[in-house]
Amino acid sequence: MAITLKVPVKNPWAGLRGLPRTVWIVAATSLVNRAGMMALPFLVLYLTGHLGTSASLAGLAVSAYGLGGIVTGPIAGRLCDRFGPFTVMRASLALTGVMLMVIPLAHSFTVVVLLVFVWALIADANRPATMAALGSAAAPEQRKAAIALNRLGVNLGMSIGPAVGGFLALVSFPLLFVVDGLTSLAAAVVLSLLLRPEDIRLVAPTLHAAGDESSDAVSAPRPTGPPAHPGVWRDRSALTFLLAMVLVGLVFTQHQGAMSVYLVRDLHYRESFFGSLFAVNTLMIVAIEVPLNLAMAHWPHRRALILGMLLTGIGFGAMGVAKSIAPLIVTVVIWTFGEMITFPVGTAYLADLAPRGRMGEYMGAYSSTFSLAVIIGPWAGTAALDRFGGAATWAGVLVCGLFAAAVTALTHPQPAEESGLDLVSS
Repeated sequence: MAITLKVPVKNPWAGLRGLPRTVWIVAATSLVNRAGMMALPFLVLYLTGHLGTSASLAGLAVSAYGLGGIVTGPIAGRLCDRFGPFTVMRASLALTGVMLMVIPLAHSFTVVVLLVFVWALIADANRPATMAALGSAAAPEQRKAAIALNRLGVNLGMSIGPAVGGFLALVSFPLLFVVDGLTSLAAAVVLSLLLRPEDIRLVAPTLHAAGDESSDAVSAPRPTGPPAHPGVWRDRSALTFLLAMVLVGLVFTQHQGAMSVYLVRDLHYRESFFGSLFAVNTLMIVAIEVPLNLAMAHWPHRRALILGMLLTGIGFGAMGVAKSIAPLIVTVVIWTFGEMITFPVGTAYLADLAPRGRMGEYMGAYSSTFSLAVIIGPWAGTAALDRFGGAATWAGVLVCGLFAAAVTALTHPQPAEESGLDLVSS
């Protein structure tokens, strides 16, 4: 007689059940917003194909967008601390929708660049607001999962937007901006309809205290009044971490710069192969990132960040020796694991560092590191590829990733690391 043993299988997504309702609202808003994101990926093609601008000038428009993101990060962060992250999110989404519909009305390149800069000022204000909302709504032990869930919404949306944009571009380039603008307005409506007064109170600036070890601390009222903390730009731990994130950002943004040129021009692969590698990246994020961060919830932030940065550096650096299809896919798998660990954990770590009433300020500074990396990384990578070749370029990228991990090792431990506590059991 055969004996069958039934071993219960643990659902890797079960940890999402305890996330606050507010986190799900933010993720749903991100999904709707990113499902229509198509104007920025096609901006250069719009300028060259529709307005007849040269490729070099079209690149300046992308730089203008990145510059706008650097400027708006700290400003939006302060606004979040003053008026609340949801107020900034709604304003950013609604005004972005209007701005996107205005851009196709301009026919002068100079005017378009100015409008793109203003567009970035408005649109990128949503990033620190989103991170501040997630960091304030979720308890410390839930932050990695909350941020991973939001990234799931972002990546699901990004798997739709650019693909639809490719078809719309065949019909009308200006239509890209109109549809993108409408989905931004739709995201603002979704956010407004789903929010309840208690959701807004949960992330109000005076309700968050950094380093709280219980979920009760998230909902307990806090004293009002300006905090005595000197701010993120005088916080040595935060600045060390932000430097590490800029360095790893320079590595990660090579998928927007040197990677495409290297694969198509130097290794003679088709553009379709380059696109298929992004499919590998997106599918991994959708299937693995949330369970991965739930499984690593008890890991100290610093340890996880070092691992994530090492994987990111090794993944991109290995492209210097990977020539055939299978090894190249492996490199993408490696740096995708690095991405899935580094960015959720990095946001959670900075949220733990942020003192009461300063969540938005810290997330605004964090947002600016992304924009800085986007401005410098692709340009530096492609310039190095032209001057020094693939082997030297990817070796330099590897060194940059290793340096980022080394800088992270110098960051101040989170409170639970200092006392030997496990965040999950607190």
